[in-house]
Amino acid sequence: MNAAIESKATRETVTDIRRWNERLITFRITRPAGYSFVPGQYSRLGLAGEDGAMIWRAYSITSGPDEDTLEYYGIIVPNGLFTTQMDKLKVGDEVWLEKNLYGFMTADRFTDGNELWMLATGTGIGPFISILRDPAAWQRFSRLVLVHGVRHAEELSYADELRALRDAPPAGAKAELTLLQAVSREAAADHAQRLHGRITTLLENGELERAAGLPLTLDHSRIMLCGNPDMIEDTRKLLHARGMRPCRRMKPGHFVTENYW
Repeated sequence: MNAAIESKATRETVTDIRRWNERLITFRITRPAGYSFVPGQYSRLGLAGEDGAMIWRAYSITSGPDEDTLEYYGIIVPNGLFTTQMDKLKVGDEVWLEKNLYGFMTADRFTDGNELWMLATGTGIGPFISILRDPAAWQRFSRLVLVHGVRHAEELSYADELRALRDAPPAGAKAELTLLQAVSREAAADHAQRLHGRITTLLENGELERAAGLPLTLDHSRIMLCGNPDMIEDTRKLLHARGMRPCRRMKPGHFVTENYW
């Protein structure tokens, strides 16, 4: 079996693990020579199941493109075939990494516009962490707006790093970063600086734009959506109603999407 796997994947080693809570985990693995990616792309990772059979799942890369290791962020799903094994990972353990890269939800899909909105639910923030760890988007756009929608505040992973990036952007950056956190299952009074409600509701009632101090416009706004498929489908409808269209191959547009749990 290993010979067949080695034709399409490399055997990598876990170098670091961070548990945000009992369900959310970030882990790093060694990065093979020549493994080059664009922030926003994802990998396919393999772990052996209880019966020894290989289980493969897709995970967005959260590390920056110039880092020595590859980082991934995920949620432990009860009784999930892959995540049950992921939950057992320790530093030094083995993870298989497919040689191919996947995904087209990258900032370079936009050929115009100067404001980049990144709307994520849950672990869908992963590709945006990679984008913000790379100076390219900071140099390409004048405004960056990251919206992270979760159910409970304890799911707001990476918050400290994101605030640090907002306050001290990468060298050569021309963009200003706005961070918006939206919690749907805790009262707004629990934290005055957090929005309360689902991203779609906040977009529909105008609260998202008011909180950002920036309107969504056809000329300037370009939008990336990643997360719950229902959020993406509902947001697509709201954007279509504003006259916005998705990016297509060889045809510029206003938004790109990726379903992610």
